[in-house]
Amino acid sequence: MKKVLIFYGSYGGGHLSAARNIKEYIDSQYKGEAETLLVDCIEYINKPLNKVSTKAYAKISKSGHWAWKKMYYSKESSALSKFSRAANRAMSIKLNILFQEYKPDIVISTHYFSSHMCTILKKKKKIDCKLATVMTDYAPHPQWIRNHEHVNWFFVAHEGMMDSLIAHNISPEKVYVTGIPLSNRFLANYDKEKVLTEFGLEMNKTTILFFAGGEYGFGKSKTYNFLRSILDDYPDMQVIAIAGKSAKAKEKFENIVEETRSSKNAKILSYTNKIPELMSVSDLVISKPGGLTTTESIASGLPMIAVNPIPGHEQENAEYLERNDIGIWIRKDDDVREKLQDILGSSEKIKKMKINARLVAKRNSTNDICKIVLES
Repeated sequence: MKKVLIFYGSYGGGHLSAARNIKEYIDSQYKGEAETLLVDCIEYINKPLNKVSTKAYAKISKSGHWAWKKMYYSKESSALSKFSRAANRAMSIKLNILFQEYKPDIVISTHYFSSHMCTILKKKKKIDCKLATVMTDYAPHPQWIRNHEHVNWFFVAHEGMMDSLIAHNISPEKVYVTGIPLSNRFLANYDKEKVLTEFGLEMNKTTILFFAGGEYGFGKSKTYNFLRSILDDYPDMQVIAIAGKSAKAKEKFENIVEETRSSKNAKILSYTNKIPELMSVSDLVISKPGGLTTTESIASGLPMIAVNPIPGHEQENAEYLERNDIGIWIRKDDDVREKLQDILGSSEKIKKMKINARLVAKRNSTNDICKIVLES
């Protein structure tokens, strides 16, 4: 039986979701052939460090975009990059304890910290297992490909990323354009009428799924203004607004619905585990363009309006959406109403973007990744 160690990081939900999707697929489809262990790499190494660093990431994601941009685009020769490499070398010593205890045959990393630490250990001949790196955004960052000669497989979201990795002297035989790992729930067929009825919505209206809350949301005032603009200007559409775990945000949303007299056209939810079902009945998504949300939207054939992306990876995700005509990015200085009209005012444009999303979607990503690492 093959032992598979799956690493993720707690910086945003996408890395964990991708790792869980892989674990769930292996556990269900390779029973008796493989066992899995899911580990937060930084949490394992140092819990206080993980707590501090995840809080710092949350703060930067909300209000420190300038700082993140500086870190993200720092050169590999910069002091910050040198510090990162040194820190990963030091932390790999502790990570090696887990390797010696679990003795995995295969390691799958959905975060570049663990990917880099694993290559350090392999370079030092501390481990000899196969390594897989699963990139969870739509553009590669240098940290993903450090010590790339020690990685057996790279899994990327689209063909352009493969070209980029090859340009960095990575063998094309190592790179697979599988897409980002999806939950099998996004492949299921749902009864549209049943789902809409469950949430008190109508069959014959354009439905907008609005991700507004969450730990890394896109700002209170901007969130509220977006919702108000949609409810004011598009009374013939209906909105499912996800407020996240914030009771204050949910209350504010409900107040906006009351003020705009939109109770028949809006459903306000807190946290929900029914995103696949909600995407299956929606026509368009409004959200920050995180890697997993972007992937889930595309797999569901939904155009996306990207709002307030974090500089670097999320901005590159937004650029991918625009480049492939499957979404728009509303930038800081854009006229929100004008940009919304550009897409919401044209049913033909939405239809075209839906087709484009289906054309680039890689719905079998998780199956393809697991098949390659377990059957090669």
